[in-house]
Amino acid sequence: MNAFVRISLIASTALVAPSYAVAAEAPAAAAAAAEQPAAGVENSSPRTTSGDVIIVTARRRQETAQAVPLAISVIRGDSIEATGNFNVVKLQQLAPTLQVYTSNPRNTSVNIRGLGVPFGLTSDGFEQGVGIYVDDVYNSRVAAATFDFLDVAQVEVLRGPQGTLYGKNTTAGAINITTNQPTFDFEGRAEVSLGNLQYRQAKAAVSGPLTDQVAVRLAVASTSRRGIYFNTATDRYINEQDNLGLRGQVLVKPTDNLSITFSGDYSRQNPECCGTVFVRVGRTQRALNRQYDALVASINTVRRAQGLPDYAVPSRNPYDRLTDLDSSLNAGNKIGGASARIKWDVGGGTLTSVTAWRFWDWKPENDRDFTGLSIVSKSQNPSQQDQYSQEFRYNYSNDRFDVVLGLFGFKQRIDTQGTEQQGTDAARWSLAPSANPLAPVNNPSSLAGLTATNTQFLKSTSAALFGQVAWKATDALTIQPGLRLNYDKKSGFYQRVVTDAQGRSLSCTPVPTAGTIAGTTTQCGVYQPQQTSPSDSAWNLTYDLNINYKLARDVLAYATYAKSFKTLGINQNGLPLNADNTVNLDASTVKPESVNHFEVGLKTQFWNRRATFNVTAFRTEIKNFQATVNGGQFGTVRGYLANAEKVRSQGIEADFKVRTSERFTAYTNAAYTDAKYKKFTNAPCPPELSGGTFVAANGSQQPGPAGVPGSLSPRACDISGQGLPGVSKWAFSYGAEANAPVELLGKDGQLYFGVDGNYRSKWNSNASPSIYTQVKGYALTNFRAGFRGDNFDVFGWVRNAFDVNYMDLLQVAPGNVGLIAGQPGDPRTWGGTIKYNF
Repeated sequence: MNAFVRISLIASTALVAPSYAVAAEAPAAAAAAAEQPAAGVENSSPRTTSGDVIIVTARRRQETAQAVPLAISVIRGDSIEATGNFNVVKLQQLAPTLQVYTSNPRNTSVNIRGLGVPFGLTSDGFEQGVGIYVDDVYNSRVAAATFDFLDVAQVEVLRGPQGTLYGKNTTAGAINITTNQPTFDFEGRAEVSLGNLQYRQAKAAVSGPLTDQVAVRLAVASTSRRGIYFNTATDRYINEQDNLGLRGQVLVKPTDNLSITFSGDYSRQNPECCGTVFVRVGRTQRALNRQYDALVASINTVRRAQGLPDYAVPSRNPYDRLTDLDSSLNAGNKIGGASARIKWDVGGGTLTSVTAWRFWDWKPENDRDFTGLSIVSKSQNPSQQDQYSQEFRYNYSNDRFDVVLGLFGFKQRIDTQGTEQQGTDAARWSLAPSANPLAPVNNPSSLAGLTATNTQFLKSTSAALFGQVAWKATDALTIQPGLRLNYDKKSGFYQRVVTDAQGRSLSCTPVPTAGTIAGTTTQCGVYQPQQTSPSDSAWNLTYDLNINYKLARDVLAYATYAKSFKTLGINQNGLPLNADNTVNLDASTVKPESVNHFEVGLKTQFWNRRATFNVTAFRTEIKNFQATVNGGQFGTVRGYLANAEKVRSQGIEADFKVRTSERFTAYTNAAYTDAKYKKFTNAPCPPELSGGTFVAANGSQQPGPAGVPGSLSPRACDISGQGLPGVSKWAFSYGAEANAPVELLGKDGQLYFGVDGNYRSKWNSNASPSIYTQVKGYALTNFRAGFRGDNFDVFGWVRNAFDVNYMDLLQVAPGNVGLIAGQPGDPRTWGGTIKYNF
């Protein structure tokens, strides 16, 4: 059977899942649990009313969640299915300190406690601060967060730096996903869900022996759903779900002390996605006649002269979920790979080898101007990624020591071919108005067809030696130091070729280069040719120290200090320009982040272990925080990385669960997170302080007031003391379930009713907080009710039961015109699910 205990309740640490299903016991894991008496673990049946046991591998060995001296949330696979949180993006509804934002699969941010990756357009040149691992394999492309979980046994969300135990260094945390493994007993499961919005989901898995020494497991999952926004330009719904995943595993166990698992998986998405809707218009410092409403009026003057109807957005209420995007949309996305995991019990410990190859293929089409006008007529940056990783890890345990030593190597290459093209409305939208009919602004051909074609690649290599020792100084006191030596090298190439509507290559230098013609001032103000080849490397030594003490059998206190880092980054989306219009090569690379992390916590169980209460306090300080900077204009640069001087995140997290009897369980989790820029003096300005003529570089002028058209704009803004984007100060999740034994249609089972929900306070959706991108707080509530037996479960569900209007994400449209677009969250959805196990 599976080496993990899958029991009827959530992990007693995270307390984030409803408790209702009973899974098979795992003798090996139960034995490991029994060896932890001070952690409050008993060899009791999952049906008893005492505390429940779940086994985790957060520290690369099997142990109970309550025995792990770190902040960890554990969510069982059955709980994920019951609550409809079927990928990492949705998982944040169960884990309050997890923040996930996605405008499309590539531009996805996964953060913990507000830290991880910079908010905004993704760059290939930086590392993820939150690592995603599936069966010990690191997934470097964050797009993995948008794919459906496939045959998942449980998910562990580890909070805080994880460099001394995991192959790839991560400064904010890790998401450790464990899938169901092949078994030597024949078993299987099937699940079908139907719902409104044409929701269809089917999952199946089968496992069993081929011989006495070989077992196999196959799994498949498919999800589809109609889009939730209606595009009046194409008469189609967009932002649909279209996901197919396949996984196969072969377990070879030639002896009792040796096992080899071969795995392969493939997932693809092909939705018409990812569009936005009109949210609001906010005043910038651009001239009034160059802001959104005035520009639309100007374009409509031309349209009337051409006998065309006026342009207007289909609705200014974003929750009508109407849009009119005129560019093609696509989020074609494929991810997969193969791995071989070898576990060999040797020398009193276990040697583990994980060899893996993964790929990612991204084929997007976007509407980057967020309107139904032909301003940016094409925007797409398809990418292809290959990664190779090798990890060796040795675990050894005795009465006094638990030791983990590891060696990790990683290599990847990412190739991207980008295209961005100006449309027929671009001139009137982007250029200064003029009464002269011959001025470029009045001639659509001055920009229409202007195209920037980008070719880029990134090569990155990293290697690490890491280890951790847990010394049991006494039966109650454990001292656990860890160390990591890391080497990273990155080299990239970026080339932008600019062509006009006739396909002629343009130069923006005083003397055109061979084979090009001189671009006009108008053309070069939008796109400029550019070529860079950034490269850098660095060594880093990091360490951590954990001290934990068992105050009583069911009370564990711990304190942690970690000195960590996030490696250097290189800019892969083009570089900003100097005042003389030359490329600023100094911005080619960004410094590594330097992280100091402090954490204290208390884990407790009481009332015969029917109740669990855990609390954690943390403080993380980061120097040279890697932030995304956007210039605000359409084509000069999409966005680049820069260092903020200092960032700090601190807060308190508390989890509580109680199981009064077999018939009722409840939980709640709460997090207070205060995450802010402690010092960022050269930050990009928010839209209300952008768009005007820049103040003089010599400091002789002062910026004008925010949001006043025609005012002078600062060249940069000091946003020290302001909050980090995407972080709510307060976040809660909760749930409860009651059941009653009944006989229905000749079947013994349980009728049950469950509720779960989450709350987030307000947060800001722009890298530099803006009054126009503040997202209001919201609370979501979900219900489910059903009938289950030993091998079946039939239930109905309602998600966002009160049809709350809320925003997943707000975005500032380029050009400093004041347009704010967004992606409203799911409306009320409902449906039913049938599950059968054998």
